[in-house]
Amino acid sequence: MGTVLPSGLALALALALALPSLALENGLARTPPMGWMSWERFRCDVDCQADPRNCISEQLFMEMADRLAEDGWRELGYEYVNIDDCWSAKQRDAAGQLAPDPKRFPSGIKALADYVHARGLKLGIYADLGVFTCGGYPGTMLEHVKQDAQTFAAWGVDMLKLDGCYSSAEEQAKGYPEMARALNATGRPIVYSCSWPAYQGGLPPKVNYTILAEICNLWRNYDDIQDSWDSVLSIVDWFFTNQDVLQPAAGPGHWNDPDMLIIGNFGLSYEQSRSQMALWTVMAAPLLMSTDLRTISPSAKEILQNRLMIQINQDPLGIQGRRIVKEKSHIEVFLRPLSQAASALVFFSRRTDMPFRYTTSLAKLHFPEDAVYEVQDVYVGKIVGALKTADNFTVVINPSGVVVWYLRPVALPLQPWHVVRQQAPGKGFHPALL
Repeated sequence: MGTVLPSGLALALALALALPSLALENGLARTPPMGWMSWERFRCDVDCQADPRNCISEQLFMEMADRLAEDGWRELGYEYVNIDDCWSAKQRDAAGQLAPDPKRFPSGIKALADYVHARGLKLGIYADLGVFTCGGYPGTMLEHVKQDAQTFAAWGVDMLKLDGCYSSAEEQAKGYPEMARALNATGRPIVYSCSWPAYQGGLPPKVNYTILAEICNLWRNYDDIQDSWDSVLSIVDWFFTNQDVLQPAAGPGHWNDPDMLIIGNFGLSYEQSRSQMALWTVMAAPLLMSTDLRTISPSAKEILQNRLMIQINQDPLGIQGRRIVKEKSHIEVFLRPLSQAASALVFFSRRTDMPFRYTTSLAKLHFPEDAVYEVQDVYVGKIVGALKTADNFTVVINPSGVVVWYLRPVALPLQPWHVVRQQAPGKGFHPALL
């Protein structure tokens, strides 16, 4: 028998050893990217005759750019307007280049990028490392990687999501690193979002996150989100069940991506919407909304524009949080260490009966002894008060809901604690005191 080729990221390891230029090294996405993306809400609606308001067209992206610029989103950090699948013509042009659908994008992508840039925003685009995109449009095969990177740069694109439909593990292992090099070679700063690990099951040994972090700025690990609470929970379950693998992989310039925020759509209640925002924030996840910003409700907008929540998400340390408690009462507690010795705590209820009174203490949550914290309720906005590590406290958590605390130390113990970025399963995860 002949030698069996390594698949997935095993092949990338060989590439990494052979090619010192593998690392992305673009200095981008030092905090999780924020913005808007078309897919979850608008999918592959290309019938602009029957549905002109919602079809994938330059008009849709211009209108979303207007909303980001005019409705307070841009100032909070929501800066990317990201095109997903189904934007292109059904064939490449005579020169072999990708081209937008001429009826739906008559001005071209360069003009759309100029429109977005003029509003202080950035444009993202979608491609697929395969024969076709997932929606059946022309893919980026290996021989097109450099050409497509140059095309996107010439158009003024600021982020690329590279999907993986219709490609093999070996093609992905060659193509994803090759696109990182090709984007770097353009000289244009382009944030690089990979779907690679999602196509390889998201976990070792097929996925090597050390190598991945040198190739991509963010990556999809798991299934596409759908407009339902069940979908949100399935993503949360997978991410926190596998947190010992995933949590150390995240950091400035390289992020796990649990997929889009669906707040403001049809599938989540008010409490569930607050929960998705809080859990994505504690995960240091990209905040890419996929909803209709032209018609978004005031309550959904309030959740997505919560300044303190965004501050926590964008914390410069870039440490992904972890689940630290899972109670038989179906209450879970998540902790994210933040800069300046602060922490975020999320108390999450999976219950479906009534509000639950959950009593604990910071000592039980592994905070250092003899510390005192100022506690602020992130959604209510009020300062709860000073809390000693040993003090018991009670939070009331609504079904499918969260209570989110921002804790800022006002008195610290003499011995500093240090961030533990990676731990063996079962070991405690302590808040950072730097």
